[in-house]
Amino acid sequence: MDRDKIYSKELDCFKAELSSKDFDAFSNFIYSEFGIKMPAVKRIMLQGRLLKRIRHLKMKSYGEYKDYLFSKEGQKEEIFNFLNVVTTNKTDFYREPIHFDFLKSKVLPEFNAKAGHEPFKIWSAGCSSGEELYTMSITLNEYKRENPTFKFSILGTDISQNVLGKAAKGVYPMNKVDIIPLELKKKYLLKSKSKENQTVKVRPELQSSLSLKYLNLMDASYSNITEKFDAIFCRNVLIYFDRATQESVINKLSSHLKTGGYFFIGHSESLTGMDVPLEHIKPTIFRKK
Repeated sequence: MDRDKIYSKELDCFKAELSSKDFDAFSNFIYSEFGIKMPAVKRIMLQGRLLKRIRHLKMKSYGEYKDYLFSKEGQKEEIFNFLNVVTTNKTDFYREPIHFDFLKSKVLPEFNAKAGHEPFKIWSAGCSSGEELYTMSITLNEYKRENPTFKFSILGTDISQNVLGKAAKGVYPMNKVDIIPLELKKKYLLKSKSKENQTVKVRPELQSSLSLKYLNLMDASYSNITEKFDAIFCRNVLIYFDRATQESVINKLSSHLKTGGYFFIGHSESLTGMDVPLEHIKPTIFRKK
């Protein structure tokens, strides 16, 4: 029996649990590096997710994986794989549609009335696999069709290189785009000809004004972000942080928002009681003072 088969047989018998000590080490690391809370109730979830990496690396315990992750080599080679395993990247096209309605009916006309030749700049902080970005792009392209002089740029950032790669490709299963109106699908999506591979790809038009960057929102400053934006979406990202971290992140993001620019958060998030330079406009929508 060859070595891989022997290992595979051993791994099938791998029933070890993630110990509380090892979980605490991972949890503390996740919080210190990425600001993400990982309470004890998520130990079993983390155990299951890390098992995939243990199998891939042909290791035999969570302790062995922990030692590798915290090593000099692991911090260079494994850190992004670890991050991709522990983060949740749930997103959809037209998620919380009230935001895109407000963008179309209020923000864009207001901007266009006073902008001159300046492009409208919008940032998706925590863009995940790109569904939010391309919903933005559809909305802005549709506005441009009615206002030909309108120009725009879209920035998407995320801490996961894995999802940034997916966003760059712009390829999605058919069931992910069910919510998009048919006329917009025809304009902006290309359907795969393969019967076995039922996917769509966004047209180049949706990607032409889009840029993607890696960003850890826990960084002391966002030095690789040089622009000032007219609108920032940071939705369903803050829920992973504690209150102090949320306030710090919002203030750093707001420093890249123009005075009078709009800030959008998720429906389960709140800025109540925070010392941030934003005024409440309507639920989950704020404006920089």
